Amino acid sequence: MTNSGNGANGHREDIHWPSLVAAISAISAVGIAIGLGLPLLSIILEKRGISSTLIGLNSAMAGIAAMVAAPITTKLAHSVGVARTMLWAVALSAISGLGFYYADQFWMWFPLRLVFHGATTTLFILSEFWINAAAPPSRRGLVLGIYATVLSLGFACGPLLFSLIGSDGILPFAVGGIAILLAAVPIYIARGESPQLDEKPSSHFLRYIFLVPTATAAVFVFGAVEAGGLSLFPIYATRIGFGESQAALLLTVMGIGNMIFQIPLGLLSDHLKDRRLLLSAMAVIGLGGSLALPLLSESWLLMAVVLLFWGGSVSGLYTVGLSHLGSRLTGSDLAAANAAFVFCYAVGTVAGPQAIGAAIDISGNHGFAWAIAGFFGLYVALSVARLFFKGKRT
Repeated sequence: MTNSGNGANGHREDIHWPSLVAAISAISAVGIAIGLGLPLLSIILEKRGISSTLIGLNSAMAGIAAMVAAPITTKLAHSVGVARTMLWAVALSAISGLGFYYADQFWMWFPLRLVFHGATTTLFILSEFWINAAAPPSRRGLVLGIYATVLSLGFACGPLLFSLIGSDGILPFAVGGIAILLAAVPIYIARGESPQLDEKPSSHFLRYIFLVPTATAAVFVFGAVEAGGLSLFPIYATRIGFGESQAALLLTVMGIGNMIFQIPLGLLSDHLKDRRLLLSAMAVIGLGGSLALPLLSESWLLMAVVLLFWGGSVSGLYTVGLSHLGSRLTGSDLAAANAAFVFCYAVGTVAGPQAIGAAIDISGNHGFAWAIAGFFGLYVALSVARLFFKGKRT
């Protein structure tokens, strides 16, 4: 790679491929493990007779873990280095992920969720910081679209693996653990390329939530829908008549939608002066798709078609919001902003599974769709209100 791509403003205009390959490969391996693990754990708990509310509560521990990990990740990376922190996180997530197989008491799954998702949160924050730091400003949307595409491929492979190997025995846990450990390879190889955090952030990381409220609200909704959807959709799908493998394949279709739409959405965001319009449009699509699910419960094919487009739009909330952050901040401030962004995502992952699980228990199977529609409806109302009343403010 050459250094001839510097723009007039002093920022790089070439794409720093060694860093991108390392960070994207690492987080995609983790994505495979999470895509396999979330439906796997929910199905196992369902077989044990655990209620949807308690399954949602256990899934929500992921968000609590992320909220704890987010504010300390930047401090750890500043103290011991980005790559070294990521390697420790890989080890902890692999060990705790395998631990679910040996934890025969339900209460044991709560501390395991804390460790597993705390470690994976650290990996996401630092990988996204690494990717954003390596991305040239004029092509940030494209770079993050590539990141989201490869990550979505990992998430799509996870449910596909689940449909092939099932939920019995140690095999699915071993496969997930190996996938996570593979993430250490590109991190270690490119450890010298990882960005340095020589200065501490200028403000507390929570301050960045209020700099871009439309984007952080978008990632809150994305977190709620993703965590609740991945964890509880297999239960919803099996209860309305689909088989376990059919439910897993529907998740795979959703992951394919995530994968094929992210680069076009990233390119589109690079050419928009106001990304709020794109965020609002994707939320409207998410709302419409949610309301359509109960109407499609008799047809696997129609549901798959809707989930293909719905999944791409929903995942775009994260990609476009992250691109917006990267366009405004650099260095340790960008790392802190990534932490705040993931913190909002984590709050969503706490609210989502709990609200959706409770909605299923209270209002029946289609409570799954109504709860998700409620999250999107609130965001559409917020984004429209800000566009109408706040003018050019973000």
